[in-house]
Amino acid sequence: MHDSRATTSAGSTPVGSTHGSTQVMTADHEAHNPALLHHFADAQQQKNAASLGMWLFLVTEIMFFGGMFCAYLIYRLAHFNAFAAGSQQLNIWMGGVNTAVLIVSSVTVVLAVKAAEAGKRKLLTGYLVVTVLLGMTFLVIKGFEYAEKFEKHHVPGPTFNFTEKFDDNGKQIPVNPKEAELFFSLYFAMTGMHALHMIIGCGLFSTLAVLAWKGHYTTNYFTPIENAGLYWHLVDIIWIYLFPLLYLISRHT
Repeated sequence: MHDSRATTSAGSTPVGSTHGSTQVMTADHEAHNPALLHHFADAQQQKNAASLGMWLFLVTEIMFFGGMFCAYLIYRLAHFNAFAAGSQQLNIWMGGVNTAVLIVSSVTVVLAVKAAEAGKRKLLTGYLVVTVLLGMTFLVIKGFEYAEKFEKHHVPGPTFNFTEKFDDNGKQIPVNPKEAELFFSLYFAMTGMHALHMIIGCGLFSTLAVLAWKGHYTTNYFTPIENAGLYWHLVDIIWIYLFPLLYLISRHT
């Protein structure tokens, strides 16, 4: 009996020993990859989970802006002359410059991701900073555009005043001021919400730039850069749709 127990004890691996070995392996694994959170088995699983979460978030953003786009299109079809007259009062040059600014910012975001993949810390930081500066440039131009609307009393509310007519190839067509006010209500709602997303994006990329400068990202870990880039591209794409819908109605005149 004594020999049997001794043999069994010697030939088997104690449960406590297995658990201790697993803890040592986990500790060594985390020591080699500090960016890996404890509830993920490996870095790839963590990256896949983060990417899935970002894409789900972007889908909700698309649905959110999609509702406003649908509302705009419905009212535009119902009150085309008033919407066209309102569109002709928008500063197409400011809108065009802002479009170019955002397109360039998308390029710098792509270059930032490439720099992160290559492990070029200074280059990554530089592209992130340039992206923030371009985003702030967009917001400053939009601020001047909003100021112009206040000066012309084109801001919906008790002081709203719209006496302009729809210039249809030289033919001046009177419009209902209430319908024009509806256009500017949607204009401020859609561009204002887009500007809010730009502000959030600038704050996000500023944080990433600081972390990048401190060496937080490596060639093996730059998922936050990729996911933030997806967010920035979505905001840019939304503006690519907003610009023609709001600024280019009957601009052939």
